[in-house]
Amino acid sequence: MNTTALVGAQWGDEGKGKIIDILAQKADYVVRATGGSNAGHTVVEGGKTYKLHLIPSGILYPDTVNIIGNGVVLDPKVVLEEIDELSALGVKFDKLVIDLRAHVVLPYHKELDELAEKSKGKDAIGTTKRGIGPCYSDKTDRIGIRMIDFIDPEVFAQKLKSNLEFKNKIITKVYGGKPLDYKSMLDEYNGYAKRLKGFCADTGVMLYDAVKSGKRVIFEGAQGTLLDLDSGTYPFVTSSHPITGGFCAGAGVGPTAIKECLGIAKSYTTRVGAGPFPTELDDEVGKHLLNVGHEFGTTTGRARRCGWLDAVILRLAVRINGLTSLAINKLDTLTGLKKLKIATHYVKDGKTVNDFPADISLLDGCMPVYEEYDGWTEDISGVRSFDELPIAAKNYIYAIEKLCGCRVSIVGVGPDRDQSIFR
Repeated sequence: MNTTALVGAQWGDEGKGKIIDILAQKADYVVRATGGSNAGHTVVEGGKTYKLHLIPSGILYPDTVNIIGNGVVLDPKVVLEEIDELSALGVKFDKLVIDLRAHVVLPYHKELDELAEKSKGKDAIGTTKRGIGPCYSDKTDRIGIRMIDFIDPEVFAQKLKSNLEFKNKIITKVYGGKPLDYKSMLDEYNGYAKRLKGFCADTGVMLYDAVKSGKRVIFEGAQGTLLDLDSGTYPFVTSSHPITGGFCAGAGVGPTAIKECLGIAKSYTTRVGAGPFPTELDDEVGKHLLNVGHEFGTTTGRARRCGWLDAVILRLAVRINGLTSLAINKLDTLTGLKKLKIATHYVKDGKTVNDFPADISLLDGCMPVYEEYDGWTEDISGVRSFDELPIAAKNYIYAIEKLCGCRVSIVGVGPDRDQSIFR
């Protein structure tokens, strides 16, 4: 198939950047359609580590067109810092395109994000404080500033003045913060606008023509299914739709444009920030997953919470995204554990819970029920064929397929792009 969506099948941080990078080698277009600089993709190649936040992962391939779609909220300062850092590593940006409809993250969004999070105290949800939620709120309130406004100095000046007057009232009178200065913000961001103007275009038209002509298009996911604004563990979610359906709205394509959907998951489960996590481990196994798996956020550096693989949330991901296959990353992290577990369902008050509940309060008191599998001790980081894996490792993959009802087509056995097994 020519068009493939890649989505996170857990709470994000599943290693999407690596898989996207691998598939992007043969892609004509790579499209980022949701989220903002709260995302973080790490790509390792030839001993070099590339950390991407807003730039699509296909940027490492000079012939690939990389699109930041209309559904992304773009922080001009962050994207330019990323461009400069990657340029210093030899990456070219002549095929980066930003949609004119993408909304712009501004300093008052980040200030309000931090102030609001602090005001919640123990009820804070653990945002990245990158201004993502407040920017999406402005989009919904129809007062957002889009790239088409941002690159027009007169329009931007007028809209920034109006918005900042209103935002400063909230900052000072609601949260007791200090007002932000209009003139310095205008001057700074006009400089960013001049640099970004040449990247802007109507990418929806480009994508329509690309799909229609049979080009190979990869839709790059950010965050994960359980962080979806509607279907995730609300309110402990992101502010956009990091699921297959989100690509349609966020990239400006119809649903029939996406032919395959690959879900990315780890061989265990992690999440960052607050919120329910039924299989979380606070023991030696949890420490093993944290340290051996190097589970620290690309964007925030925060230690991730770790636990056993949860088939309940993977079944949710299969259903909501229409997954056609799964990629299971970090199988090598499990090496050395004598016994492995996968949660097949939960039990609450003596009743079986097979499907992830819409009301996350129902998860209180839910106990995961596990199936146990033998571990392995062999180093699998150099294995490149599924048949060469230890029988216990193969059985673990077979179990995932059975419990989730979805075929595993890729197995990751290390961070480098060549440490992947294709089935």
